[in-house]
Amino acid sequence: MSGDVDLTEMYSFCRTYRPFPLPATFNKEVVGKGTLGQFHNIPCEIYRIKVSHAQKEAFNILINHFEEHRKVYSYNLLGLLAVYFNIEWKRERSFVCSQFVAYTMDKIGIPLEKAFCLYKPDDFRTFPGADLIYTGELNAFYETMQSKLYT
Repeated sequence: MSGDVDLTEMYSFCRTYRPFPLPATFNKEVVGKGTLGQFHNIPCEIYRIKVSHAQKEAFNILINHFEEHRKVYSYNLLGLLAVYFNIEWKRERSFVCSQFVAYTMDKIGIPLEKAFCLYKPDDFRTFPGADLIYTGELNAFYETMQSKLYT
């Protein structure tokens, strides 16, 4: 999840230390570094959802909260099973990435079609108001956006 189209700020629930899958928690992602830096070819689809100024401010407040309290959050390993079996199990301090994205959207006032804890990555492909802006390789998109910003 990112708060800007150039992906300078990306957030997820993922591994804390690159070589090990656990522990995992809320993390800021940087293209070309950390876990993302291990891979030279990262296929992706990037969707944009338009938000109001108030929603963007709420997003920033929520992200700041996660950054300041990241140690109380964890990866929702058990939630993977619940999502797979379509069982609604809301855990306020544990998320998989798709749950985190849906939770954040809900908290800033973007209406969801189901409980945040039931969202899977594919659900965002058909999310109302989500516009596909890029399909391809993540590093290439990031480099293109960075070159536009600094030229």
